[in-house]
Amino acid sequence: MAIKVIAQRREVKLGKNPGKKFVMRPDLYTPIQEKKVFSEASTHSGISAGVIKAAWDAAGEVIRTWATEGHSVPLPGLGNMRFSVRSKAVENLEDVKTSLISVRRIIFAPNVALKDELKNTSIQITCLDEEGNVLKRVTSGDSGEVEDNEGGDNTGENEGSENTGGNTNTGGTENTGGNSDGGIG
Repeated sequence: MAIKVIAQRREVKLGKNPGKKFVMRPDLYTPIQEKKVFSEASTHSGISAGVIKAAWDAAGEVIRTWATEGHSVPLPGLGNMRFSVRSKAVENLEDVKTSLISVRRIIFAPNVALKDELKNTSIQITCLDEEGNVLKRVTSGDSGEVEDNEGGDNTGENEGSENTGGNTNTGGTENTGGNSDGGIG
């Protein structure tokens, strides 16, 4: 099992050093159909696919309800998810209003087992020229470090959680950092 990545040479016009560079992106994966997920889970558990689907649908309803009430909800075997917002910071109380919110977010924090699975999965990079011809293939030899994004992807804005129950949340994180995404999505 390996994660497949493409590194293709192309003209990069933004940044401090524009020019031809190899830009990485995940190789295209095809979405797995929901029916296949239930079928595989049925094979592994001995429970019928219909019963698994009914349980999954019910769990999905509960997760959505709790998340919209402001809870961080466990996703068994995967991690936790919660809703959040990105917003601008203001100094004065009278300036606080919903128009400061720039985007609503879903934050997923993987559990240790899922992070370990990713850390121990090799990455295979296929290097391509501008026309798509293969130049070389590389298999990862990196440390396998996994980004810890439980606090979110703070890229210059404050983050706090929105509570639909009407309670006030004064929490949030302030930062002055930017995003240094290397192009792997």
